[in-house]
Amino acid sequence: MEDDPETGWSERRAGPEPSADHDHDHAPDRTGSGHGHSHDLRDLSGGFDQSLRRRLNLIALGLFVLTIVGVVAWWPGGDREVEPGSLGVADGYFDATVTGVEPFACPGTVPSGGTGGTGADGSGADGAGGTPPTSVDPGASTEEGVCLTVTFRLEQGPDAGQERSVELFDWGPYPEVGVGDQLVVPYLEDALPEYQYAQAFERERRWPLVLLALAFAALVVVQGGLRGFAALAGLLASIGVIVVFVLPALVGGEPPVPVAIVAASLVAYLALYLAHGFTPLTTVALLGTLASLVLVGILSWVFTELTVLSGLSEEAQYIRAFGGDLEFGGLLLAGIILGALGALDDMTVTQASAVAELRRADPTMGFTELFRAGSRIGRDHIASTVNTLALAYAGASLPLLLLFVEYDRPLSRVLTSEVVATELVRTLVGSIGLVASVPLTTLLAARLVAPRRGAEPDILAR
Repeated sequence: MEDDPETGWSERRAGPEPSADHDHDHAPDRTGSGHGHSHDLRDLSGGFDQSLRRRLNLIALGLFVLTIVGVVAWWPGGDREVEPGSLGVADGYFDATVTGVEPFACPGTVPSGGTGGTGADGSGADGAGGTPPTSVDPGASTEEGVCLTVTFRLEQGPDAGQERSVELFDWGPYPEVGVGDQLVVPYLEDALPEYQYAQAFERERRWPLVLLALAFAALVVVQGGLRGFAALAGLLASIGVIVVFVLPALVGGEPPVPVAIVAASLVAYLALYLAHGFTPLTTVALLGTLASLVLVGILSWVFTELTVLSGLSEEAQYIRAFGGDLEFGGLLLAGIILGALGALDDMTVTQASAVAELRRADPTMGFTELFRAGSRIGRDHIASTVNTLALAYAGASLPLLLLFVEYDRPLSRVLTSEVVATELVRTLVGSIGLVASVPLTTLLAARLVAPRRGAEPDILAR
């Protein structure tokens, strides 16, 4: 890799300049040289079409100014005070350690051996003799549930050092609770003392998640070096935009769709330029991403209206039940737009990088040949990425799909139910955005890196 990104291209171009009547179809196997996920956009800037480069930079600058204006316009103002419990969440969460676990008979069930009646020898139901028959509630279940009284010592909060107990009903499907387990217990300040610590506690997962995140970061840095550090910086910036801008703006009542569009644009600028540098090819990838996001936004709005999707998922209904005054249809659209961004920037960066690598491998390739070869690479990438999106959404909805199968509902009814239809719209709209990003990004990248000849038509200047 050259130290100077602006001169790297000219130093690599050995040999005479190709003539204008050069045959562009003499190397049918060049597509292989650009396939992959190298995404190296830093050292391919020299020799580009400077006129197109300036135009792309001006467009990117103008869109960035609009993005900043949108961020300022919809920045959460703090006028709306949100109490911690107003959306159904606790006032605080405190660490605790389990000190005791005692099982008890679940209400509505009958312990085994105590179902009443007599055995074959006229004795009690357990056949032991002398055991009086027990009276059984006709509606009681003969299956034993798992109900527990869990005692824990609080490590934090107003009652730190004290022990509290909660009763857990039908705990069988959940992971076993044992003495010494670390918990995170919700605290409800205004509840009665015996109900201040809710049953819906969480396990302490902080350190396993920190360990996993550190392993991920270490692998990224080892594999990518300084580029890996830059990619992690882009990831942190993206998360920061969501945490600092998107979530407070939505809770503050700002319109979800404009907030999502502005946030997605800002994330694209931060993630792409931090990870890949301020190069013309990064700008090409950025513009391809933003254009595709506009298409995703339009299609998601049209088809959520046509399919009459409310956006009231299980989580949204929970928020609504506790008085959350949010626009849930808009939240659905915002989620589709933000969810499509990650796959889009991967696709556009790959296409821009692949076209530039093709040009570097063979400086005689012209615009038409570069565009066709890049498009063939894009088709391979589309096939794998669309499948990845579909499997990701199917995996997230697997318990729900199992429920539909259990009830033996027709496939047509399953697919048109709101929950599944929402995921279908999300997947298909995102996939259309991916497919559309390939020709646009490939076109811009091929025009940018193609050799400038008198006979080469400037299709972007028409």
